[in-house]
Amino acid sequence: MRKLIFFFTCIAYCYVAAQETPTNAVQKEFQIHISKTNAPVKIDGELKDLIWGTAQKTTPFWRKFPTDGGRPKRNTEVQVAYDDKFIYVAFTAFDSGKAFISGLKRDIGYDGNDGVAIVLDPINQKANGFFFVINAFNAQSEDQLSDGIAPTWSWDNKWFSATKRYPDRWTAEIAIPLKTIRYTPDKKIWGINFTRIDTKTNEISCWTKVPVNYNSYDFGFTGALVWKENPPQPGTNIVVVPYVTGQLQSDAQNNLPTKASANAGFDSKVALTSSLNLDLTVNPDFSQVEVDRQVTNLTRFNIFFPEKRTFFLENSDLYSLFGYSRLRPFYSRSIGLDKSGNRIPILFGARLTGNVSKNTRIGALNIQTGRKGNYNPENYTAITVSQRLFKRSIIKGLFLNHDASLTDVQKLTNPLDEYGRNIGGEFSYSSENAAWNGGAAYHQSFKPGIKSNDKYLEVFGLYNKKNWYFSLDMVSVGTNYYADLGYIQRVENYDAEKDTVIRLGYKSISTYALYRVFSQKRKITYHGIGFGNTQILNPDNTFNERSSSLNYYILGKNTSSFNIVLQNDRINLLFPTRFTSKAPLPKGTYTYTSVFVRYASDFRKTFGYTFGGTIGGFYNGTTRQLTAGINFRRIPNINIGIDASYYKLLFPEPYGNRELFLISPRVEINFSTNIFWTTFLQYNTQGNNFNINSRFQWRYKPLSDLFLVYTDNYYTDPLFKNKNRAVVLKMNYWLNL
Repeated sequence: MRKLIFFFTCIAYCYVAAQETPTNAVQKEFQIHISKTNAPVKIDGELKDLIWGTAQKTTPFWRKFPTDGGRPKRNTEVQVAYDDKFIYVAFTAFDSGKAFISGLKRDIGYDGNDGVAIVLDPINQKANGFFFVINAFNAQSEDQLSDGIAPTWSWDNKWFSATKRYPDRWTAEIAIPLKTIRYTPDKKIWGINFTRIDTKTNEISCWTKVPVNYNSYDFGFTGALVWKENPPQPGTNIVVVPYVTGQLQSDAQNNLPTKASANAGFDSKVALTSSLNLDLTVNPDFSQVEVDRQVTNLTRFNIFFPEKRTFFLENSDLYSLFGYSRLRPFYSRSIGLDKSGNRIPILFGARLTGNVSKNTRIGALNIQTGRKGNYNPENYTAITVSQRLFKRSIIKGLFLNHDASLTDVQKLTNPLDEYGRNIGGEFSYSSENAAWNGGAAYHQSFKPGIKSNDKYLEVFGLYNKKNWYFSLDMVSVGTNYYADLGYIQRVENYDAEKDTVIRLGYKSISTYALYRVFSQKRKITYHGIGFGNTQILNPDNTFNERSSSLNYYILGKNTSSFNIVLQNDRINLLFPTRFTSKAPLPKGTYTYTSVFVRYASDFRKTFGYTFGGTIGGFYNGTTRQLTAGINFRRIPNINIGIDASYYKLLFPEPYGNRELFLISPRVEINFSTNIFWTTFLQYNTQGNNFNINSRFQWRYKPLSDLFLVYTDNYYTDPLFKNKNRAVVLKMNYWLNL
């Protein structure tokens, strides 16, 4: 403990010293002054308002992709203005020909779209901020981001935009309410950047110089938005979103009769300060959320499904980025869902997030679930504090608590379910140019009666420059490390002969090296070769598993791509494992090699396609895998696709063979930027499930929706025997107070 105190004291001292002489070369070179307007701005995309005749224009953009440096083929101009209620942004994107977009739905993001984006960091600490995107047909996407984290488009707030298309350009006009942005009025320099996505030429350009190996929304490369006067007071921002639902549901799987039900609840957002927000939810309903995309799982362990429920996604980086890919102490899908994915009612919840100072960010979450059948009420708490250090480094802490309302019988049969707690701290270092990154993590779990082997530790580092990428990650997970609110892979091992689960911790060392070349040739954007190796050890340091891979990737100027991977695995199987309906594979050491190949065509074409396959060994047998997909797009209204995969596992007797199919058609019809219809089918023989999910959405007012959702589930064996079905009508209304 003394060593930890000394360590953090040294870090804090270095942090204070580093703040004495702040420098920001990018913001010295790239500055735009925001102009005040006293006349109203009409958001129509035509840029005829008086302010656009005088507001400062950005300097010419710099190409960011497919290579950095130099100017893009088509220039973009941006102007910024404000009044007492809004920040206004005007884009002029010089262009020719018909715009290319992937759809009209909200939150489709920027990939595959002719579009423009605003990266906004009002705190100007390169840590977190806002990302606003519209495509050429005015489909909006927005998100709150933390440095280096990809957008999920989960943050929703009301803002306004319009676009106008001309023969030689298209224009966009945006109004962002000041009260939706977290900032302090005494700060006169904000971080800002602008991005242009020109899909027809396969170019991305930015106002500032962003290296090709970094994201266009990286806060480390924002320029300066300069205010002559202090920004206006943001004003109060209180939002209430009530909803009502009606549902008709049948459950043939459990022999339950068809029943009708109704429900109601609300979400609320309250800005406590200019940078601190309180979210409340009472009886939330997630019936409109799209179903999980099913996958074929040929591993011995559980797989990770992304969270899709909006309440848990907003500001989720505060909690969900602790740990690493195979271990997340906080995984929100553990709340409100049982281990089979069935919904558990959430009674109410509260979340407090934001900045308490320019360098300190906090999060506090509490959720109470209700009773469902034999599933008892539970309470979940998550608290996190994140402190900015140096230029772009962070130290953060996490506390998690799960309490279950157990009966006396349950306490006797499984006392570990009574409660689960976790406490941990992590430090991540990033150089100012983000080339060097590294850090360490320490987490401790607490369970009734457990006193040892209950820790998770990690040390990692990486180097990322234009041509070279290196990473090293070392992890140790104790056998008794639990995370009631989390996701842990590998610790739980299933013994197919004894039909039981055995917990076993592990240690791992993972390395990856990549060399990539960004080509100036006419047909190639870049290509690279990489080597990865992961070594898994048992807690006593004996060998458990090794996986080594060599891969080559090439991306064409026309967006097509080709990837080939040669992989060799060596596994010391500790417990009998079954992959077919026949005998399980026995314990022992297995070594095998496989080759994976994938090609994707130019997605900008009316018809796009992908195909790939794997051939080689699989434990003591062989595997044959084929995947294919085809997509039809008619801009801007129709997007139809189908993905299919086939797996064949062949083992020597008496271990049997197995064939698996996964077929997933999808139809999206965008009638406008306010009316959408999406139908998604999934035929999965591994899960013995055929799912139909069809969702109609009408956005009748900004962020106010009417949903009509039909979902139906059948067995694949026996084919098309119904499990359950439901029809849900949901209406919500976004109310600003």
